[in-house]
Amino acid sequence: MIDRRTLIAGAALLLGSGPEVLSAALPLGQPEAFSFEALKARARELAGRPYAPPAIPDRDVLQAIDYDAHGKLRYKPDHALWADGPSAFPVTFFHLGRYFQKPVRMHVVEGDKAREIIYDPAAFEMPADSPARRLPPNPGFAGFRFQERRGGALDWRRNDWVAFLGASYFRAIGELYQYGLSARGLALDTVMPDRPEEFPDFTHVWFETPAPDSDTVTVLTLLDGPSAAGAYRFRMRRTKAVVMEIEASLHLRRDVGRFGLAPLTSMYWFSETAKPTAVDWRPEVHDSDGLALWTGAGERLWRPLRNPPRTMVSAFSDERPRGFGLMQRDRLFDHYQDGVYYDRRPSLWVEPLGDWGKGSVQLVENATDDEIHDNVVVMWVPAEPARAGTSHDLAYRLHWVAGEPYPSNLARCVATREGNGGQAGTDRPKGVRKFVVEFLGEPLAKLPAGVKPEPVLTASRGTFPLARTEAVPDDVPGHWRAEFDLAVTGPEPVELRLFLRRGDETLSETWTYQYIPPA
Repeated sequence: MIDRRTLIAGAALLLGSGPEVLSAALPLGQPEAFSFEALKARARELAGRPYAPPAIPDRDVLQAIDYDAHGKLRYKPDHALWADGPSAFPVTFFHLGRYFQKPVRMHVVEGDKAREIIYDPAAFEMPADSPARRLPPNPGFAGFRFQERRGGALDWRRNDWVAFLGASYFRAIGELYQYGLSARGLALDTVMPDRPEEFPDFTHVWFETPAPDSDTVTVLTLLDGPSAAGAYRFRMRRTKAVVMEIEASLHLRRDVGRFGLAPLTSMYWFSETAKPTAVDWRPEVHDSDGLALWTGAGERLWRPLRNPPRTMVSAFSDERPRGFGLMQRDRLFDHYQDGVYYDRRPSLWVEPLGDWGKGSVQLVENATDDEIHDNVVVMWVPAEPARAGTSHDLAYRLHWVAGEPYPSNLARCVATREGNGGQAGTDRPKGVRKFVVEFLGEPLAKLPAGVKPEPVLTASRGTFPLARTEAVPDDVPGHWRAEFDLAVTGPEPVELRLFLRRGDETLSETWTYQYIPPA
């Protein structure tokens, strides 16, 4: 489980005759030949050798750069890569510290030549007594971020739109100008019973110099870890939202039990579905409230997130998936009441490019008792075992948006609620749980007066003593809810599915849920 606070905290090396300077503020190393094809070959060759972890510059010094000290090490905008062009989006850098000890080597590419960006302590705001002053020359950086467009509506010196920091984690703001959930380059052995999870690193980064005024930036990265090495190319476009096209070429050093591609990581503590009494003053706390899936067969699924009593893994088998993502559908501030604006957190949609074949979208939900932990992971896991010596190429597009980039015409699920079964004002039967699932959409708004949609329910076990639908009494057209009771015994999880129809016409996406009865 990843600590969110850790992830979002935010003398020259002599090379030949010495570093050159791109501008008055940014020293560079000597030029070397570079291309994406050469980077892919380097990753393939690297995977054929035993893993060698990156050298840590000075562990004692980095350990002394704690959370507070790290927060005081702010990169000076005037020293940014492309502060004066040609790119419209300058690049600034994160400093190494206690929680980010592995150095990342940064480079700028012009044509077919790359030059290392040399660490300069003068580029950081740095207190006189900062432990960072004791680091050796050119220790490297922890990560980077792209600032907003120079000359744009927002002050680029104070606002950024994408950040890479820690292992292979990265995140972007959506069209509502808020950071939230993260993505990763690769997820290896997440929640495996016989081995710990592995977090490979982006060890080297290259920034391609773009044309002036382009709304796209291109970043290439080298990934390395004990089990895999790989080369990535990110083409990132900043318009109303953020869209990334990603190519990855991966090579395995050893067998991987759970090979997670296009992984997403988020936080879900509680929502209207279930909340322990008086655990927090806010009504809801989450970066994402559900997993949306568009299957290869065309079915639309919605799986509300949960905070389970123990770690749970759900797999949604598919072939050639059209897309999936962690969504933040609830956009009402009153449902959160928090000035960190959970209502503005981005949704993140994965759009596969090409044929991904057979596999499953896997959802990992960990128990949490606070909002500081990322406790939700979603990833594509191929059906074929991930064996040492194999290579895997994939391409996909990430959409950091407010809603889904390819919305369905079906009614959407907008709320899931649980409670004791039976009827209010009567003795409640034991072993019965009530579910109320709300849907909203045009197919429901178009129902003739007096016509109710039919709830179509299935469960892996148990029975339904009650199942009915009614319009939500809020005068919102197309807002309906399905209410049903589930009678079940035993502690094993129950898989539930529900959609609304009228005759042969499907009116809503399919709601799917995993209910864990009390022990």
